[in-house]
Amino acid sequence: MKSKYLHFILPGLVALQLQAQAQQATQAKFIDPANMDLSVKPGDDFYEYASGTWIKNNPVPAKETRWGSFNVLRDFNINAVKNIIEEAAANKNAPAGSAEKRVGDFYTAAMDSLTIEKLGYTPIEKDLARVSSIKDLSGILNEAAVLRTSGLASPFFSFYVGQDRKNVNNMVPQLSQGGTSLPDRDYYLKSDARSLKIQEAYKTYMTKLFRLTGSTEAEAKRNADIVFNFEKTLAASQLSRVELRDPHKTYNKFAISEFSKSTPTFNWRSMLSKLRVNGQDTILVGVPSFFTALNGTLKQTPVNDLKVYLKWNVLKNSASYLSSPFVAAQFEYNQVLSGQRVQTPRWQRMSSLTDNSIGDLLGQLYVKTYFKPEAKARMQVLVENLRKAFEIRIKNLDWMSDVTKEKALAKLHAFRPKIGYPDKWKNYDGLDITSATFFQNVRNADTWAYNDMVGQLGKPVDRTRWGMTAPTVNAYYSPVMNEIVFPAGILQFPFFDPNADDAVNYGGIGAVIGHEMSHGFDDSGSQYDKDGSLRNWWTEDDLARFKEKTKALGEQFDQYTVLDTLHVNGKFTMGENIGDLGGLNAAYEAFKMTKQGQSNEKIDGFTPDQRFFLSWAQVWRGNILPETAAQFILTDPHSPGQYRTIGAPVNMDAWYEAFNVQPGDKLYKKPEERIRIW
Repeated sequence: MKSKYLHFILPGLVALQLQAQAQQATQAKFIDPANMDLSVKPGDDFYEYASGTWIKNNPVPAKETRWGSFNVLRDFNINAVKNIIEEAAANKNAPAGSAEKRVGDFYTAAMDSLTIEKLGYTPIEKDLARVSSIKDLSGILNEAAVLRTSGLASPFFSFYVGQDRKNVNNMVPQLSQGGTSLPDRDYYLKSDARSLKIQEAYKTYMTKLFRLTGSTEAEAKRNADIVFNFEKTLAASQLSRVELRDPHKTYNKFAISEFSKSTPTFNWRSMLSKLRVNGQDTILVGVPSFFTALNGTLKQTPVNDLKVYLKWNVLKNSASYLSSPFVAAQFEYNQVLSGQRVQTPRWQRMSSLTDNSIGDLLGQLYVKTYFKPEAKARMQVLVENLRKAFEIRIKNLDWMSDVTKEKALAKLHAFRPKIGYPDKWKNYDGLDITSATFFQNVRNADTWAYNDMVGQLGKPVDRTRWGMTAPTVNAYYSPVMNEIVFPAGILQFPFFDPNADDAVNYGGIGAVIGHEMSHGFDDSGSQYDKDGSLRNWWTEDDLARFKEKTKALGEQFDQYTVLDTLHVNGKFTMGENIGDLGGLNAAYEAFKMTKQGQSNEKIDGFTPDQRFFLSWAQVWRGNILPETAAQFILTDPHSPGQYRTIGAPVNMDAWYEAFNVQPGDKLYKKPEERIRIW
């Protein structure tokens, strides 16, 4: 559930302490002309003008799938995180149960390659044997519950516990489509050369893993075909990612007994009990038609085929934690998807896994060293400045009535910012971690996380919870919480630097803050009111005008080409594009309230306004492998970096004035064609 709120892919996470030293050595200027291509007119290609030389000089390294200013900082940061974890692992005197002890033990076990190699696939032998012993469909469904509650796999469908979008003070069990392994349903349903290549790589991957666990070559290939065909059937019943963006379409509340009638293969009260959910009368179902189709598919599929499918779920979710042949097979498959040339170093993968598994323990260690109170204080000021700017912009909208403006302002004022790290850390009580059992540590952490999730049922909504860990390189807006969240890691150049001029900080972190605020008013977030409830607060005419404007923005992004015939999907990326457009406008409004924003004094040859837009542009500079770019078109709701660079500025009069963009320039849009939403 929380993944739908991860709205702004934010590059870079480095300690402010270390950053100042690093910047002195490597970054002479906050806006450096040496990174630009000044031979290009900004009105023809602002992306190349702002970052062309940097892009030419910084190809994608072999262990990466893309490389930009954020990746450089992320690389620096993962080393900082590594230092924290390795210090924890080396500290033999850390008290039992302490964050340092548990983080150190988790990482020590994860890096014990000798033990992991000796074990091979024995950590999952019992699971595979248990699946083999299943006799009937009832046994299949029981095992699906066992795999889910143990954190080992999530077969057939998606299940989670989250806030009721129309009654946000209640936590409810929720079901949605799922059960497939490829990154998007279209990979199963399309027959173009790129999709067919990925399908074959997927089948090869499955064949290898089945072979590694004892199947003959013929059996393994047959198993791969069984799994692929079963998942293809599930994919055909799934809604597209664009359709899933409609929060009303995916809000379907059922009495549990009634929902069971539409899917008689499932007794949902019994199934929910196996999923450790009891005492609930209703359930939210994202895509009811998917479950109707799944019901029929399960009845028609031989039990032995369903057993193969469950075994595959165990294998694919365990491969990266097993011995090197499993890890290698997984990487070979990922290479076809992403184009990545060499495997990410183990220490880096295990550092990330530590954060993903016990992030609040690692986060406590991280903020002690790398997050300073003055950074939070500065961020709080920036958030309030952006809120003021957004308020001014709402009041000045010429397309919205006063009635709707009043509701929009009420929602803006109700935004709750979270900055840095949680007020209350998860303590992971009951989670067993040792330095000797890597796979079991991962499984224990996954089981703990599942129990933590279902344990929210029947309790008041915990508004102190975070959807991300403190070291996470990201930020998000949650519509049901009506909150904007900025983990500690975002306070880093190119987003923020305490020594930078306001133009740089407002074009960076200011635009990030504005972006998250704008998500409360994008095509999806705007359907939630100030309390986070899925409830209309628009007049009919205002909503029609809003939709007309978003339609135009979608058409703008539809025109952008990524690879050969692949285009950006304007409807899929709509929320992020509105976030960028609204966020950059709000940041500019706030910047113009500063002393620098009201001056014309140049720094390094650039005016304040030019520096503001160049700061925005350098955030998105980068290179990306074609395979990854093609995958992101289907799976990433963000537009590619080069189009995020230009997509918002070409609709802002201030950008035209800053760079003297004139009719005839390639990016020029007539004033009446510039899209103005927030």
